[in-house]
Amino acid sequence: MPAVADRPAGFRGSPAWGLVRALRPRQWVKNVLVLAAPLASGLIVELDVLRASLLAFLLFCAISSAVYLVNDAVDVEEDRRHPVKRHRPIAAGLVPRGLALGLAVVLFVVPLALAALLARPELAWVLGIYAVLQLAYCFALKHQPVIDLAIVASGFLLRTVAGGVAAGIALSQWFLLVAAFGSLFMVAGKRYSELVAVGEGAATRRSLKEYSESYLRFVWSMSAGVTVTVYSLWAFEVGASGDGVPWAAISIAPFVLGLLRHAVDLDKGEAGEPEAVVLHDRVLLSLAVVWLVTVALAVFGG
Repeated sequence: MPAVADRPAGFRGSPAWGLVRALRPRQWVKNVLVLAAPLASGLIVELDVLRASLLAFLLFCAISSAVYLVNDAVDVEEDRRHPVKRHRPIAAGLVPRGLALGLAVVLFVVPLALAALLARPELAWVLGIYAVLQLAYCFALKHQPVIDLAIVASGFLLRTVAGGVAAGIALSQWFLLVAAFGSLFMVAGKRYSELVAVGEGAATRRSLKEYSESYLRFVWSMSAGVTVTVYSLWAFEVGASGDGVPWAAISIAPFVLGLLRHAVDLDKGEAGEPEAVVLHDRVLLSLAVVWLVTVALAVFGG
């Protein structure tokens, strides 16, 4: 652990606050994907479904924080060479690696136990698969080009699956494909931004050295195209049984515009933290609200 004097310039905070930051609570917004299936099915208004969905959300917040702790503890030397990641509490020496790993063990075991005891056993399986894949990523698969993109994207997909499993909701094949390729779009864009930030010749992540900017642009462009296609198929499926205003089909417009708006940030290499970009882009947030309203009208009004 580096001495206090070796911490990055401008780094401040107590060890307790550093430990909270190491859990990355800001990234818990990703776990809202757990609510996607209950919302898309229109069943989230039912008390049992809502309760199960919120429990799945909380369990995913805990287990994803465990993954972040392990990842930062394993990547501590690489993070110290990164212009932004060197400010992470473990890389900066504010949180000891042993403490981080000990807390990670607790945050792995407790959610799995609670899922088995308080929810459906299938949810425990989903959380377990997520944990195994992410640990495999932390210790080995992060160094494998393409596989690393797939593993990170699978984390978003499993969040979506968890919501359906927790509430006992059958998931549409198109819905799952939207989650899968939408996740790949976000992950490839994140890698592209990281590569632009450090330069192709100075990549700090081993797998990143195997990528070029043009290849990652191809991946997120291809995945965006597939995402739009399968989302349209899902929207037509939802709207097929309804009469009146085709809100599901209308929702395709704000969905596509949202992807295009986010692609502006990807193209600039400014989406290293997608959740931060989304939360600070008012136009993107407005498009998200319009999209959610049209989907809600399609699901609850059809």
